[in-house]
Amino acid sequence: MISAWKSLGCWFPGPYPKAPADKRLAMMTEDHPLEYAGFEGIIPEGEYGAGTVMVWDAGTYEPSGIEPPVGKQLARGELKVTLHGKKLEGGFVLIHTGKRSMNPSQRRRWLLIKHRDEYADDSFNVQNPELDHSFLSGRTLQEIARGKPTRKRKTRAA
Repeated sequence: MISAWKSLGCWFPGPYPKAPADKRLAMMTEDHPLEYAGFEGIIPEGEYGAGTVMVWDAGTYEPSGIEPPVGKQLARGELKVTLHGKKLEGGFVLIHTGKRSMNPSQRRRWLLIKHRDEYADDSFNVQNPELDHSFLSGRTLQEIARGKPTRKRKTRAA
C-alpha cells in the first residue's frame, strides 16, 4: 500500500520481487483509509476483501529521482518509487498493463518490477520461512487466521 494523500493506494502483488528479472502481477484496488495500515485479522466471508489480512512489511517511500508527483505518475501509468521497508528496500516500478483494455477487471492490472540496485537479490525467495511473519505482530498468516495472540517483540538491551 502506498499512502500518497490522506488514504492508502493499494495494489496486491504476489509474491514480491527482489530480482529485476521477476515481474509480478499487482492488482490495484480501491484506496483505503490510513487507519487500515495497522489492521491485522480476518475479514468475514461476504464482505469486501474477505480473508486473512497480514501487514507483511512497513516503511516509507519516496518518488524516485526527479520524477513528477505520484498523482501524475499514476495517471500516466508508471509509478517509480524507492521503498524503505523492513523487508523490501530500493527502487521499484509499477507499470499499468491493462490501461486500454475494454474489460474493466483487466484495467486494474499492473506489473511490479524491482530495479537493479544495491538491494536487488536474484536469490530472494518470498516463500522463505524467515520472511513469513507480520511486521506488526510477528505472526504468520496461518497464526493470524487461527487467532493466535501477538508475539512479544524482542527488545535490545540498552
